[in-house]
Amino acid sequence: MNFLRRSRRRAILFALLPLIGVVAFGALLWLGVPIGALMPEAETALQSDALVRVNRERWITFEPTDADNSSGFIFYPGGRVAPEAYAPLARALAEAGRLSVIVPMPLNLAILSPDAASDVITAFPSIERWVIGGHSLGGVMAARFAHNHRDRVYGLALLAAYAEAHVDLSGSNLAVAVIYGDRDGLVAIDEVEGSLERLPAATEATKIIGGNHAQFGWYGEQSGDLPAQISREEQRSLVVAAILRLWQDAGRRVKSVLD
Repeated sequence: MNFLRRSRRRAILFALLPLIGVVAFGALLWLGVPIGALMPEAETALQSDALVRVNRERWITFEPTDADNSSGFIFYPGGRVAPEAYAPLARALAEAGRLSVIVPMPLNLAILSPDAASDVITAFPSIERWVIGGHSLGGVMAARFAHNHRDRVYGLALLAAYAEAHVDLSGSNLAVAVIYGDRDGLVAIDEVEGSLERLPAATEATKIIGGNHAQFGWYGEQSGDLPAQISREEQRSLVVAAILRLWQDAGRRVKSVLD
């Protein structure tokens, strides 16, 4: 009798295997297709010119052509967002003299490769000070990296993101900037602000009035988000300014440690 039951279960399992395979394949396809569509501004920002050299071989790298490249920025994209969608932001930082590297993720999910920044840091030994950041899920994973590799980064930029409950950076010497919009319909503001207690006391929190979730990138509107009340360009300017202030703070902290 037990033999018959086991045989029946095996027969049912074998019958379901094709369906399981189809569901799994469909899930992978869904995850692998980025949300939204790449905006023209992103396409333009991906072109090299006299100010910035763009390389897309392994990562999307924006290198200033006329600057002392001693500091760099590593960026983790938001969940299911094409890495190219953050080109205008990375390019603006490169134009300000900072090497900027956007890290493509498996299936566009940073949670599948949270330590990817390690390879970037190794590949650019001339960079003395790294800041890591990310948007949404990418920011959460950037915070995780900063927590696990405190000796490798000096700053952390969280865009519409927060540190996980088990990621406590409050006692670190890390320079941190938290940047979020008051029109974000996808990441709860209470969750972002509540996470500040797990970050250093000197963390700079910038609430962008009129800013939403999708305008941190250039991939169009996002389902569930609230309509922004400022332009994407204005939101970018505020984000870039906050990240550049973060670099200054990181530089002061490095100097205090060396002194």
